[in-house]
Amino acid sequence: MMRLAFKMKLKPGMVQEYEKRHNEIWPELKGLLKENRVSEYSIFHDPETEFLFGFQKVSGEGGSQDLGGEEIVQRWWAFMSDIMEVNPDNSPVTKSLNEVFYMK
Repeated sequence: MMRLAFKMKLKPGMVQEYEKRHNEIWPELKGLLKENRVSEYSIFHDPETEFLFGFQKVSGEGGSQDLGGEEIVQRWWAFMSDIMEVNPDNSPVTKSLNEVFYMK
């Protein structure tokens, strides 16, 4: 099981909309994540910086960030592009984070 962490950034004042959209996550997107063995996925928000911290447990080859070729993922990215920093293809600007401590 891999643990993956990354950060993204919201546009100012968009946390409530971000939460709303994720509370209504599309069932087909959730299904794709589970099919690709993303067993846990949490996102935390830092209101001082507008950074989002994503954490996933994955038993497959990669995490959600590796599913960009899927049509449903591309539609989700487009749906979210107005409230967060994105690349030209609408994928979220992400930075992988290295684990420096883990207690089990």
